[in-house]
Amino acid sequence: MKTKLLSTLAVLLIFVNLISAQRIKDVAYLSGQSSEQIIGYGLVVGLAGSGDSYRSSFTIQSVTSMLKRFGITVPQNDLKTKNVAAVIVTASLNSNLKAGAEFDVTVSSMGDATSLQGGTLLMTPLSGIDGRVYGFAQGAISVGGYDISTLSGNRISRNHALAGRVPRGGSLKEPINIAANVNQEISVFLRDPDVTTANNITNAINSKIGGDAAKAVDAAEVKVNIPADRQNNLIAFLADIENIVIQVDNIAKVVLNERTGTIVAGSNVKIQPVSITHGSLNIQIRSYPMISQPNAFSRGQTVVFNNLVPSAYQDSTNTIAIQGASNVQEVAAALNSLKVSPRDIIAIFQALKEAGALIAELVII
Repeated sequence: MKTKLLSTLAVLLIFVNLISAQRIKDVAYLSGQSSEQIIGYGLVVGLAGSGDSYRSSFTIQSVTSMLKRFGITVPQNDLKTKNVAAVIVTASLNSNLKAGAEFDVTVSSMGDATSLQGGTLLMTPLSGIDGRVYGFAQGAISVGGYDISTLSGNRISRNHALAGRVPRGGSLKEPINIAANVNQEISVFLRDPDVTTANNITNAINSKIGGDAAKAVDAAEVKVNIPADRQNNLIAFLADIENIVIQVDNIAKVVLNERTGTIVAGSNVKIQPVSITHGSLNIQIRSYPMISQPNAFSRGQTVVFNNLVPSAYQDSTNTIAIQGASNVQEVAAALNSLKVSPRDIIAIFQALKEAGALIAELVII
């Protein structure tokens, strides 16, 4: 069973990130292309008793203020907010969106509600870091889960029910104006800065345009001079730049998640020749209750003594010599030969790194 589990994880969890040709638009973005984070505070209504309780005073204050706008005055002591929840609404806007564009928003509970399932977000203004309101959001919330509790204390839940999305629920009222001088020069910014990839982008653009139009400033930026004959049709020129195919250089990296036992390894990961011995120490403590009872017609009381007897044993272990692994398939095959669980593999990776046999960056999350 352990070998079968390990084989499945080796197939599903070890990610083969082959070094392949990619377009510039897949690994970088051009100057003038950015995003704006926006946020707002709103109310979700229509919940089936799973909203905020009276302890969330800000929810009661928000409902009172909202009702006053409609000419309704209700004392806060008379309000019951179990069908209402206070939420934070967030979204990321592309700088190229124009007024009237629709976008998705994320809705997250900030009170003590138990679920947002079936709720509707009321009109919520969304503003940027400068306080400027860019748009509004409203609509039915899509929650990919549920959380149901009964009066007897039973509970059944799936996924997370306190955060959801409103598909196309946001409406942009004012476009994001980001000044960018692209008349004679543009910049290509790498999403993951890398010197080799920046150099590859420079060479690919110069091969496409000709001359020395592109020049790498550092690992994150490549400046490109726009030829005079292409300045009249800038969109076509930018499209040509975005679709140039380049070679991406990836760092050898192994990511370990100790909480879930997940192991993800890149294609450049290598293991030097090494011998590995791994064994698990198992400790069991068994209970042997002993009862002492007094004789008939004698004074005393029955006493129960719980005798705990510990025992320990170690799994049989063998030393396995790995003759080295030059790619991720060979790494997976080498680790499969150990016949250990994924959590043991995490410990082995850590030991390999300390021994200098793992040629990769080790990231633990």
